[in-house]
Amino acid sequence: MSSISDVGSVLDHLNIGTKNTAKPKSNELGQAQFLELLMVKMQNQDPLNPQDDTAFIAELAQFSELEEMEKLNSNFSNFSSAMMSNQALQASALVGRSVTVPTNSATLQAGNVVSGSADLPAATSDMKINIYGQSGALVESIPLGYQSAGEVVFRWDGMFLEANGEMLDWQSSQPEGVPPGAYRFEVMASVDGEPTQLDTALSANVNSVTIGAGGQLTLNLAGIGPVAMSEVKQFN
Repeated sequence: MSSISDVGSVLDHLNIGTKNTAKPKSNELGQAQFLELLMVKMQNQDPLNPQDDTAFIAELAQFSELEEMEKLNSNFSNFSSAMMSNQALQASALVGRSVTVPTNSATLQAGNVVSGSADLPAATSDMKINIYGQSGALVESIPLGYQSAGEVVFRWDGMFLEANGEMLDWQSSQPEGVPPGAYRFEVMASVDGEPTQLDTALSANVNSVTIGAGGQLTLNLAGIGPVAMSEVKQFN
């Protein structure tokens, strides 16, 4: 009985159980394992037909290139994750702000203005902005008069309209101005003697921001819906 206990104490002292604990296996081939396999291959090669030095160097070069590519992929993945986190942080600052995007619909909020722009291909003496309500009825028709070619920028608060930084000699036909709500804008101009509807861009508030799987940012705009960040013409 004493001999059995002595053997047990010796095993405990040598910590045999700990030394024989199986290590977790890995499917990855590291540099040390590669060199070990290469040495075994060299030791067991045919002595009458040994491996050529060029082939040996080529194997080392291939492994080194593969290892560098893995490091590059890992670094790029980390960089991409950091970029997405930075984009998300910047995008969160847009919530509650106004942006200008290509559209012909906008929401006039109490105490605020609707900003917009239209690209005029040539100078005109007859330009106007028609504003329609949700029912489709014409609410206002605002003459802008002569305008030079280029971008025409305007701001409308329901009572007055400012074009290219100048307040027009015009005001709403409604005594208290047009009430807050959703409206459709139609910018018309006489171009080469022909009435032409111009492409417009209008302002809208950012309600929230969505980040897609590929890192693409989508702004969810009040009264408009989802719009890609790349479509924003101006941050107001």
